[in-house]
Formats: sequence, structure tokens, C-alpha cells
Amino acid sequence: MHEEQEPLADWARRREERRDALKGKRRAVPLTEGSHRGQHVEPDTARVIQEWNGTKWETVGLVSNLAAAKATLYPPQSADQKIAEWGHPALAKGRGRHRKPTPAEEREQLFHLA
Repeated sequence: MHEEQEPLADWARRREERRDALKGKRRAVPLTEGSHRGQHVEPDTARVIQEWNGTKWETVGLVSNLAAAKATLYPPQSADQKIAEWGHPALAKGRGRHRKPTPAEEREQLFHLA
């Protein structure tokens, strides 16, 4: 076996982990003919809600329009969930090294260097 090849058991385990991560994912498919374009196209069209079971998409519901589909797919979160999700620290003070300084900061830098 070549060094860059991994054992089949490891590959199969990683594959199952990827498949399991997608299980339960839902999508809204418009009930229109032709290719399914962006979700914003025909917002008043009925949609089928489908869920991935690991091997295929299964129909789990039907909604009347895009707004109802969004409400089904993305239910509102409680305040506690939002706090935990956005619990990272805010950006530090200052403009950062990569930002262009303001004219006042440029003058200040010139006078301090001279």
C-alpha cells in the first residue's frame, strides 16, 4: 500500500460521518415545470418540503409559498439560542493594521516621525 493511500476502513468511516452530517437536512422545491431556479423566482408558488434521509430526498410537507417555506425551514430562534450563537467577543478597538488611516492620523504620524 502506498503511503498516501488510507485504509479502506478509515475512508468508509469518514464517508459515513459525512453522510450522517447531512441526514435531516431540509429543502423547499417549487412545484413548477422546468429547472428549479433561485428561490426568489415565483415566490407565490407552492413548494414541497423535502428531507434528506441519507440516500434520497423524502417529501415531508407542502407549503403554499416562499414565506411559508422559509418559516418551516428556518424557525425563529429563542433569545438564549441567539446569545449562544453570537457569543464570540466583539472586535477590538481601533481600525486595524490593514485599514487606511484617516487624514488626521496621517498628519499625526508625519509629525511624530519628523
